[in-house]
Amino acid sequence: MRDLYFSLGMIGFVVILLAAYGVRALLHGRARHDRTDADGGSVFLNKATMEMFYWLLNPIIGFLAALRITPNMVTLFSLVPALGAGVAVAFGWFGLAAMLATLSTFCDILDGLLARQLGVGSEAGEVIDAAADRYGEFFLFGGLIYYYRGHDQVLFIVLAALVGGFMVSYTTAKAEAMGVPAPRGAMRRSERATYLIVGAGFTPIAQALFGGSPSLALRELPIILATTIIAVVANISVLQRLSSIIAMLRAREPAKVVPPLEPFDPDAIVTKTDVHVGSA
Repeated sequence: MRDLYFSLGMIGFVVILLAAYGVRALLHGRARHDRTDADGGSVFLNKATMEMFYWLLNPIIGFLAALRITPNMVTLFSLVPALGAGVAVAFGWFGLAAMLATLSTFCDILDGLLARQLGVGSEAGEVIDAAADRYGEFFLFGGLIYYYRGHDQVLFIVLAALVGGFMVSYTTAKAEAMGVPAPRGAMRRSERATYLIVGAGFTPIAQALFGGSPSLALRELPIILATTIIAVVANISVLQRLSSIIAMLRAREPAKVVPPLEPFDPDAIVTKTDVHVGSA
């Protein structure tokens, strides 16, 4: 029952945030941000939602800069709540996991914004950020794997979501390494995090409503549905991304020039009758 309080607290926070941003949008219009304008949002995480979160985090950037906190510090700190979220979900505390995962996600957004604010962005920082992202995502999926270790069907879904999510990130990195534009597509890390947080946040409510049901799928429908969506959409996105990358790589390959065939010369054919063996 205590885990339900975390879920209700998360829902209350989101409602207050939506109301505050709605008032702001009515008075001053949408909170435009260079990053959201360049990114463009996606089907599962639209631009307006991203603008709202950047609007929420903007005041924190100046506070962190005043404290001389570096982007790498924020990146590494994000692993702490991410690990806590994985441990929490492993023991069935989905509401707590949602809260900790939200904190980790905010840190993941903050480090990039802080780097731009301070003008200290670097390739080394991007490597650290990418590594922290992979570890943070694995912590939550690892917790789900442990929690559903005795339920084969759900475990398969979680594993498919884990592979799909990592492969989406891999195809982006591979495209950049091969020198071709990274293809756009659904179920990037921010979308996967959103689905997992929402799914985990609503799971305690489903458990409270359907706690007496023998069906695990009904009692924990939100998180199972979230991981199923990630598993299906992410793996479809991977196939689309790979197809796009292969097409771009083939398009930039130089066309192979086939040498013209030489005219047919029947006299050039050597037969056995043309071979003369001399006497000894």
